Amino acid sequence: MATSAAPATATAAAPVAPISLRELAPWALFSGILLLVLLYFIGVEQGATALFEGENIHEWLHDGRHLLGFPCH
Repeated sequence: MATSAAPATATAAAPVAPISLRELAPWALFSGILLLVLLYFIGVEQGATALFEGENIHEWLHDGRHLLGFPCH
């Protein structure tokens, strides 16, 4: 007695157009730069290499630093 909500006729799936490397490259570059900036702030922003004075950035990212295995003290 189970009935299907799908129509009985089979429809052909539309072919998926491939994404060209030219369209993908700017997004890949943006993502890579964003990931490197985040990695810097999580892993390196403290002590002698700090870009910002004080401990604010360090304290805001402290738990993420431990979660990702970076030593911080």
